[in-house]
Amino acid sequence: MAAIPENYGDLLKTTALAHVATIGPKGEPQSNPVWFDWDGEHLLFSQTKNRQKYHNVQREPRVAISIVDPENPYRYLEIRGKVVSIDEDQNNKFINSMAKKYINQDVYPWHQPGDERVVVVVEPERVTKMG
Repeated sequence: MAAIPENYGDLLKTTALAHVATIGPKGEPQSNPVWFDWDGEHLLFSQTKNRQKYHNVQREPRVAISIVDPENPYRYLEIRGKVVSIDEDQNNKFINSMAKKYINQDVYPWHQPGDERVVVVVEPERVTKMG
């Protein structure tokens, strides 16, 4: 597992969005921003089971994640790694915690009936930085 440089750990505590790139079913890249959390070893983000990103990481666990410093757009952290687990988000506990972090709401406001949420857990294997 790759270590996050100490002077970039602050980016993992911000409300910056993490852009997660996955590999699609025909080998094409797919990237979009997500809310994320850091548990000290792994980057975590939420997905619903009907999304392409969920299907992509099930088939191909390699991902690339970039986080741009909200205070300095020329400073960023890139994490390349693999998905080590996809856990059920029981009672939407994780997505609700992300709603609290990002929009200061106790409950995720865009939940749709039938949404099945999971927590995607990424282990860093390589880290690059700039700024």
